[in-house]
Amino acid sequence: MMRMRTAARGATVGLAIASVALLTACGTSQAGGSGGGEAAEELGEMEGQVSILAWPGYVEDGSNDPEVDWVTPFEEDTGCEVTTKTFGTSDEAVNLMKTGEYDVVSASGDATLRLIAAGDVAPVNTDLIPNYANVYDFLKEKEWNSVDGVPYGVPHGYGANLLMYNTTVFPEAPTSWDVVFDKAGDYSGKVTAYDSPIYIADAAVYLMAHQPELGIENPYALDEEQFQASVDLLKAQRAHVGEYWSDYLKEIQAFTTGDSVVGTTWQVIQNALAGEGATTDVVLPEEGATGWSDTWMISSQAKNPNCAYAWLDYIASPEANATATAYFGEAPSSDEACEFRDDCEAYHAGDADYASQIWYWTTPIEDCVDGRTDVKCVDYAAWTEAWSEIKG
Repeated sequence: MMRMRTAARGATVGLAIASVALLTACGTSQAGGSGGGEAAEELGEMEGQVSILAWPGYVEDGSNDPEVDWVTPFEEDTGCEVTTKTFGTSDEAVNLMKTGEYDVVSASGDATLRLIAAGDVAPVNTDLIPNYANVYDFLKEKEWNSVDGVPYGVPHGYGANLLMYNTTVFPEAPTSWDVVFDKAGDYSGKVTAYDSPIYIADAAVYLMAHQPELGIENPYALDEEQFQASVDLLKAQRAHVGEYWSDYLKEIQAFTTGDSVVGTTWQVIQNALAGEGATTDVVLPEEGATGWSDTWMISSQAKNPNCAYAWLDYIASPEANATATAYFGEAPSSDEACEFRDDCEAYHAGDADYASQIWYWTTPIEDCVDGRTDVKCVDYAAWTEAWSEIKG
């Protein structure tokens, strides 16, 4: 039976936040406090420009595809000219934000707490962001985007890391992640997995259900014993993994050719494969899954804070959010956005029960985000080191 998700207490995250600064593997440095500065009390005149650091596909201005442009309407409406730099990993985003060169960043949950702890992002005053009111409640004030009830950004899009399978190899849909863990040997060489230290949490989700004696309550809050069990499971899986992927185009190719027949994936990948007539499908297994909920955050050193606030409000507006999240391949942040999309059902947008089965990426820190105070949890630096050992 699936164990439902238990939300971490905001107060626990508040007490723990400074420990994120102990992470050193990705270039983070010691820093105390919880976020940089105070939230704005009021807005002034637009500065005329805004610098945005974002995942690819989050800030499209027509230069990649003339038909894909939600930046120009923002520029015309606000007078804020947008400059964009994209990043490939959360670690890269964290390091780039330290330069103070960017006003806004789109951050996943494995970066947000590091940015807050380092003082690189500021709290936001949601009263100055009218479209925040429409954002799904189950995305607001969560342990990956808020501290002690203080929001540090605006939720953008979200999704689950699903189980993809070849329907010829699996005439009946698998119901468990056991096909990539305990039963991975049945598909040796054709199992695929996401290439990131945060994937250790996927193993922890599986162990929550299948080894309850470990006492895992949150896959991002692992003590040494729980962490080692997760690492051992992934080391055993390694012998059967044909390819670790981070580029979704490579996974599309692997499932198209049959080099991969089962493994972790995103809904957008299945949509692309279905459009090509591939024999694949996806399922959210009974154990639940990890996933992401990205957050637009404002730099504590923002040179253009008024335009930054304008962007956060604009990108949360129904049409802009619908366009941006559809292009990237994820659920939007509000029901209002679904009025501008015809595929919200496929992404389970607004389905709180579905969302409750997702453990959204959260930075692992030493002070356990599950509320335990009698042990130390393994932090992200150790996760990064272990991931290198797992892959060999």
